[in-house]
Amino acid sequence: MTTDIRALGIDVGSTTVKIVGVDAQGNLAWSHIEPAEPRIEDQVTQFLERARAENNLDGNIPLVATGYGRGLVTQATRKVTEITCHARGIFRELGHGGTLVDIGGQDSKVIAITSKGDVIDFAMNDKCAAGTGRFLEHSAQRMRVPLEQIGPVALATTAEVVISSTCTVFAESEVISLLAHGASPESILRGLHRSLIKRIVAMIRTVGLVSPLMLSGGVAQNEAIRKMLEEETQTPVMLPKHPQLMGAYGAALMGLKQDLSGL
Repeated sequence: MTTDIRALGIDVGSTTVKIVGVDAQGNLAWSHIEPAEPRIEDQVTQFLERARAENNLDGNIPLVATGYGRGLVTQATRKVTEITCHARGIFRELGHGGTLVDIGGQDSKVIAITSKGDVIDFAMNDKCAAGTGRFLEHSAQRMRVPLEQIGPVALATTAEVVISSTCTVFAESEVISLLAHGASPESILRGLHRSLIKRIVAMIRTVGLVSPLMLSGGVAQNEAIRKMLEEETQTPVMLPKHPQLMGAYGAALMGLKQDLSGL
């Protein structure tokens, strides 16, 4: 496959690594995603080799890095925060501002974006996993529910168990106790989703909700997250075509701007 790739963006997250290539018009023209490996430097090198091989690239193409592990991308021509990159990617794809919720594996962010695509405020949860995708992942493992099924399972019931713990470790103990007392996995998973959403909504209130409400990040692919966020905020939620790639896409767009400016 050969495409007119003019810039690359790589998002090194705690759960997955994503790379995106954009063409001269800023269109998302190529991408690749894999689970994050322990040796990030080696994985990034493999990603870049793949990008060059599949797109016939030379060594001078701009590469902008973002994400939790961006500091380990030694090949990057620039390193930019996830907040800036997710805002840039979502604005380019959806074409408007609003309130962006990015739920990742390691942290969650709420970003206020103007009608011109600028970040004016944000709130971030990076101290506790209870407001992140890791919270749901650990609980799903405990109940032997595949990660891709936790959303449909949570939506399969109207029964909902209240999860009172505000810590992932304690919540896991609470889940074990609930199962031992006969609570169904479906009702527990629904309660876990509700607990996560309430934390996100608290962050949204800190920033201030300006419609539309948008979602990015890998957890955005969980349908229960979208539906329950709509319920809690009474606001429709919009998703880009590839929510998991928005950080890498925004990084690539910044690399394209850098390329066109000659910097």
